[in-house]
Amino acid sequence: MAPEQTADTEAAQREREKQAALTRAKRMATLLLLTSITVMVIAKALEHRHPAFGFIAAFAEAATIGGLADWYAVVALFRHPMGLPIPHTAIIQKNQSRIADSLGKFVETNFLAPGPVGAKLREVDFASMIAAWLADPAKSASLSRFVVNLLPQAVAGMDQSRMKEFLAERLTDQLSALKLGPLGAKLLGAITEDRRHQRLLDEVIDAVERILADQATIDGIRDKIRQELPTLFNLFKADAYLLGRILKSTGSFLDEVRTDPDHALRLEFDRFVENFIVSLRESPDYEARAEKLKQDILGRQEVRDLAQTLWRNLVDYVERDASSPDSRIEAQVTLILSHVGEKLATDPRLKAEMNDGFVVTLSTLVEQQKSGASRFIADQVKAWNMQQLIRLIELNVGRDLQYIRLNGTLIGGLAGLVLHTIEVLIRAS
Repeated sequence: MAPEQTADTEAAQREREKQAALTRAKRMATLLLLTSITVMVIAKALEHRHPAFGFIAAFAEAATIGGLADWYAVVALFRHPMGLPIPHTAIIQKNQSRIADSLGKFVETNFLAPGPVGAKLREVDFASMIAAWLADPAKSASLSRFVVNLLPQAVAGMDQSRMKEFLAERLTDQLSALKLGPLGAKLLGAITEDRRHQRLLDEVIDAVERILADQATIDGIRDKIRQELPTLFNLFKADAYLLGRILKSTGSFLDEVRTDPDHALRLEFDRFVENFIVSLRESPDYEARAEKLKQDILGRQEVRDLAQTLWRNLVDYVERDASSPDSRIEAQVTLILSHVGEKLATDPRLKAEMNDGFVVTLSTLVEQQKSGASRFIADQVKAWNMQQLIRLIELNVGRDLQYIRLNGTLIGGLAGLVLHTIEVLIRAS
């Protein structure tokens, strides 16, 4: 048997048991009332024969009155007694709308108030539930596949809507607002920490040495020297001598710069870089040049075409990867979800922050929607079939109401007996 059928069968069985208990309680209360009426009639008829019958009659009469009064009260709650339209009877039927509004307001005020809702939500460890769920590889993989399956649709939706143009406009606005001068100064400042910019000077020195060691360069320099010297000096090969001295002096100078971290050239290079950073950060002239360069770049058609190409490539990649059985995106999402689950399970601070976030979010949601919940409850109660509602109430509380009839009969009888006893004692005295 299906679970739904089993649940329906169990519910029907419980309803039959409640109906049987209600029927027994009604019969018992009615039987007691009829008994008290019978005893009252008999005792009244025999009261003149012996004083004891007076006590019995008083008990039975008061019990009858109490039983009838409680029977009337219980019946009037649900319907008109004996079908007579007596005022202030069939209370539930006549006040269905008011009861519905009161019930909705009661739930809103007492159950959906910020205090009770927040306290109940704090009992739930949302973070642990999520961590345990993500720790299951099958569930993480399933969620990853669901996310990846949605990606092509989301990207296609962005491609067909103005979202792509909106994002491009926002990106352009952000780039336009970006100050290149201060940004460049900040980047260079990071590079110059611990004099790391001196590596650039070392690279320049190495490049100069390679150029001076090139035979074509040497020949070119020698030709320049020969052109500048008088012809007489060239006859004695003065150009070769001067070239050798120049190359040797330059090589020695470059070696000194390379080996001496405090060489004058290095210190001058430090000052140059520092001054350039200050100019980038503070000079209006540099700022204007950087702004013009930026606008020229952003305005070029090649940049717009590049953005379109990048977007198209991204769309194609997402579509291909999502349809692949070995999706890289899915693998990465699964890895991220597993990492999140592990982090949640082992980080008490993160768990506390997530649980607090859930409490605040859900409490705010309940606070915003509780009036709607109140109206929903009221509308549902107003739409109920009153006969079904009355039957439902009787099945659940009717048995207790019948015991009220029983108690009313017995207590009424005892009260009548006490009053009759007091009357007899007063007469005797």
